[in-house]
Amino acid sequence: MKTVGELMDLGGRVALVTGGAGHIGSAIAAALLEAGARVVLCDLSLEACERQAEALEGVGGTRPACVAADLGNEADARGAVRGVTRSFGRLDVLVHCAAFVGTTKMAGWAEPFEKQSVSAWEGALRVNLTAAFVMVQEAAPALRAGGHGSVLLVSSIYGVVGPDLGLYEGTAMANPAGYGASKGGVIQLARHLSTVLAPEIRVNSLTPGGVWRGQPEAFRERYESRTPLRRMATEEDFKGAALFLASDLSAYVTGHNLVVDGGWTAW
Repeated sequence: MKTVGELMDLGGRVALVTGGAGHIGSAIAAALLEAGARVVLCDLSLEACERQAEALEGVGGTRPACVAADLGNEADARGAVRGVTRSFGRLDVLVHCAAFVGTTKMAGWAEPFEKQSVSAWEGALRVNLTAAFVMVQEAAPALRAGGHGSVLLVSSIYGVVGPDLGLYEGTAMANPAGYGASKGGVIQLARHLSTVLAPEIRVNSLTPGGVWRGQPEAFRERYESRTPLRRMATEEDFKGAALFLASDLSAYVTGHNLVVDGGWTAW
């Protein structure tokens, strides 16, 4: 029987993390690095990726590599996967964390429902959901060949439940419909792919709760009062969950949505 240390060891494996320059994406990348993986950060801005790679230098054995891609563009999304497999000769872990979020600056996005635009809705679905479909499709041969293929699609509590807009009263914060719809789609896509790509590739989703990033005090107090653990998340809260799903610690887990929300969706 393998030890826990052996099961979590990602030595020799290659991981691609989209949204790798972002808060949650970089935390997941750090967890994979610490477990011995070679990690490639993928984000819209190469400069942002390079800054994050520098920040992660010394975490694990190697500095992350970087690739820039507009994941709303199919050719870019496929090209990012091809670039990794060409450079490293393999791909074992694919994490899709890139997304339009509530703070994304785009006309017709972070607006009251009546003012949300079709173009913003479609843009969010392209990045949040369609890119996941495209990249898994492109990565499947490499994931299958390595013998430990694991896909992790990052969703949100708003892919599971609807928003309470009372949380946002008196703030400039928003919760666009396209966000929840795309994140709900991510969970179902993971379920679908978990059966289609089995048994060689495992596919799971990770659903984070709200993360503390200096939001207005009124929002934070309302949010925490509705959370059983009485706090918002930190990026560190997702490291263990991501490593579990990416590694052989979860070798018999697929089609699962791991909710890390402090109990938010429990009531």
